[in-house]
Amino acid sequence: MSTPLSWQDPVALQTDVASNGTANMGGITGLEQLAMGAARIRVDDKKIINCRADLNQLVPFKYEWAWKKYLDACANHWMPNEINMAADIALWKDPVGLTDDERIIIKRNLGFFATADSLVANNLVLAVYRHITNPECRQYLLRQAFEEALHTHAYQYIIESLGLDEAEVFNMYREIPSVARKAEWALPFTQSLGDPHFHTGTHANNQRLLRDLIAFYVVFEGIFFYVGFAQILSMGRRNKMVGASEQFQYIMRDESMHMNFGIDVINQIKIENPGLWTTVFQQEMIDLVKEGVDLEFLYAQETMPNGILGLNAPMFKEYLEYIANRRLTQIGLAEQYPGATNPFPWMSEVMDLKKEKNFFETRVIEYQAGGTLAWDE
Repeated sequence: MSTPLSWQDPVALQTDVASNGTANMGGITGLEQLAMGAARIRVDDKKIINCRADLNQLVPFKYEWAWKKYLDACANHWMPNEINMAADIALWKDPVGLTDDERIIIKRNLGFFATADSLVANNLVLAVYRHITNPECRQYLLRQAFEEALHTHAYQYIIESLGLDEAEVFNMYREIPSVARKAEWALPFTQSLGDPHFHTGTHANNQRLLRDLIAFYVVFEGIFFYVGFAQILSMGRRNKMVGASEQFQYIMRDESMHMNFGIDVINQIKIENPGLWTTVFQQEMIDLVKEGVDLEFLYAQETMPNGILGLNAPMFKEYLEYIANRRLTQIGLAEQYPGATNPFPWMSEVMDLKKEKNFFETRVIEYQAGGTLAWDE
């Protein structure tokens, strides 16, 4: 049995791990044997990935932005059952309250989102968390995982309130092609990082982690959610399904914070590992984003074949191109859709709750610091 090592001796720790027949690359996990008398953690010992310093020590902070995002997320807390669904129930049960196209939009989006947040939670808990070797970032990931569970709770609450067939809606991602395609696209990126034999620490594996983070934070949460958000929130603006719309508004706020945290992590990994951001890799990430745009536009077409008041599928093509340009520039890549503009400027407005009773005045809900937070569509 090897002698306990100081956390501050990365070379010795690397050698010790290798001598015990385990992975000799990547970072540590926080489950290593305690070393009595080890030196105290220094800020410069911390890294986003491949860190060899004790991950059980939250402070001193190296990434103050990660801790601030954790605090902002806590201040943004909400619960689904705070929201009154009475108006939605009455409207849904009214035979002429909604058109068939509006009902399709609601059911298809519930079908996608009900499992999408479970896919994101699985990605966080089973894959991403073990490869992020920084405790303040992990602290945010734990909060995000809770919020993904909260979102799944919200969809279940809407489904139950409306009296929908729960098995039909939750299984939709295995029955409806437009819903299934996005889940099928995302799963390999979780399977990649969830591989028990995968470890960061090599150029190829570090790039693999960076790619998978971009797939989930930039494409899945940053593009795949936005057709559904716009569709449901548009109905809410017309005073239809106001309870469901209010919940989707809060969910969109959360997801905006998740995406921005992920983008900060991606950019920090790039700073600390500049060799990963090769010209070839950048083009692969551009292609990944463009593929996401194509899939999400197909989803828009199949969820609204005839359109609803004020919305139709072709409008979403420019919206998705506008969103994709924003995502690309946020991670340091060039815009791919010149001249794309936002056909739904109201989407930015509904992110802001700081002066409202709530979304449609169904009840008064105050959040601790919602008015101090900045939202990014």
